[in-house]
Amino acid sequence: MINLLRTTSDNPDFQELVRQLDVELRVRDGNEAEFYLQFNKIDTIKHAIVGYENDEAVGCGALRPYDAGTVEIKRMYVPLEKRGQGIASKILIELETWAAEFAFKKCILETGYKQPEAIALYTKNGYRQIPNYGQYQNVENSVCFEKVIVPGVN
Repeated sequence: MINLLRTTSDNPDFQELVRQLDVELRVRDGNEAEFYLQFNKIDTIKHAIVGYENDEAVGCGALRPYDAGTVEIKRMYVPLEKRGQGIASKILIELETWAAEFAFKKCILETGYKQPEAIALYTKNGYRQIPNYGQYQNVENSVCFEKVIVPGVN
């Protein structure tokens, strides 16, 4: 059973999972990794989720307000050996629920074409591809998604 903990970026398990994510992204994205890392600092994240299985941290994700009605999903990660068990979907749904509790109307996110598992996760969970937003406009490897949520209900 996966237990989800709402926390902040101060959580050491969240920090370790993000460190593992960054290592994986450096391999996948090569020279482009540094570009993306500048937008993925975690020192100011106030809303993070860590998934635990038998007290072991097995996944994470975070929310960052984007504008008055929109929240951005950030730092989604499940270690390779734990993938395919539905952990990422559980974390994503909890992030959406949390965003709805704050009365956000929409979740947006960016991932890369070099992360086909992430694209499949978001598509499976009702996200639709949108034009690249913000700093990701004109970035060839980036693919952006959104999902409308119902404030206070999701």
